[in-house]
Amino acid sequence: MDASVAVDRIDAELEQHRLELRGYCYRMLGSAFDAEDAVQETLVRAWRARERFEGRAALRTWLYRIATNVCLDAIKGRERRARPMDLGPAGEPLLENLRTLPDEAWLGPVPDALVAPEDPAEAAIARDTLRLAFVAALQHLPARQRAALILCEVLRWHASEVAELLETSVASINSALQRARATLAERDTAGPPQPLDAEHLALLERYVAAFERYDMEALTELIREDAVQSMPPFDLWLSGRDDILAWWSGPGSGCAGSRIVPAGSANGAPAFAQYKDGGRTPWALQVLELRPGGIAEFTFFLDTERIFPLFGLPLRLDS
Repeated sequence: MDASVAVDRIDAELEQHRLELRGYCYRMLGSAFDAEDAVQETLVRAWRARERFEGRAALRTWLYRIATNVCLDAIKGRERRARPMDLGPAGEPLLENLRTLPDEAWLGPVPDALVAPEDPAEAAIARDTLRLAFVAALQHLPARQRAALILCEVLRWHASEVAELLETSVASINSALQRARATLAERDTAGPPQPLDAEHLALLERYVAAFERYDMEALTELIREDAVQSMPPFDLWLSGRDDILAWWSGPGSGCAGSRIVPAGSANGAPAFAQYKDGGRTPWALQVLELRPGGIAEFTFFLDTERIFPLFGLPLRLDS
C-alpha cells in the first residue's frame, strides 16, 4: 500500500472517533474547550504510537485508554468545575451580590452537535447524560470513579472491559459504580427533561417574544414558581420566579430591548443567543430547561467571546 494512502487511512480511522471521544472528555472535564484539547492530544498520542498498536486491541478501546489517561492527567491538582448552585445557597437579587470567579471554576456549555451521536435514538439517550446538572454531578466523583461510571452507564461498556482499561478488578469497578450512583442520586435530583414537543416549542416561541418585549406579565406565565437562574461567571444564583423577575426588572433591566436568536441545543436543552442594544452587544447564551408547567431553569453563560464562536454565533447581529 502506498505510504500516503496508508497515512490517509489511519487518519480517517482515528478521526471517525472524534465526536464520541469529545463527548467522553466533556463529561470527564466539564469544559468543551478542555475536551477538544484532550481529544486532540489523544489523537496525537495515538498517531505517534500507531506502529506499536498493531491491532492487539480494538482501536476504539485503545483510543479510550489514551483519552482516559489524558483526562486523568488534566484533572490532577485542579479544582472541579461547578455551577453556582454547587457553591452555596441562593442569594437575593441585588447588584452587590455579584462576585466573579475565573473561567476555570465553571462548568461550561457544549453544543449537542459536537458531542451527541448522529443516530436519533442514540442522541436522545446521550442528551440526558449531557444535562448541566448531570455533568456537574459527575464532577463530584473522584476521577477514576468518574471514568468508570461514564464508560459503564453512559457508553454501556461491560465492567470487565472497564476493569481492563483502568487496570483494576471487576469487583473494584462494581464497587466504584455503586458509590458513584449514590453520589449522582444525591446531586442530580431533577431527572431527565421531557423531549421537546409541539407544546414546548410553542412555549419557547412565546418566551422569545415576551423576552424581546420585556413583558414581565407574559414572562410570569411561562416561568415555574420554583424556577432557578444562574449567570456564570458570577457565583450568584436565584431561586424562585419572584426573585428572577425582580432581577430582570431591577439590576438586569439593561436586558430590555434585547434580541433573542435560536442557538440550537446545548447540553440537551434549548439554547438562545441574547444580544443587547438591539443586536450590537453579545450578552449571553441562554440555556433553558423545561419541565411540566413551564421553564424550570435559566443558565445565562456570559463569556460570549469564547462561547458564541463555539456555537457558530456571530458577535454582532446585522441591523
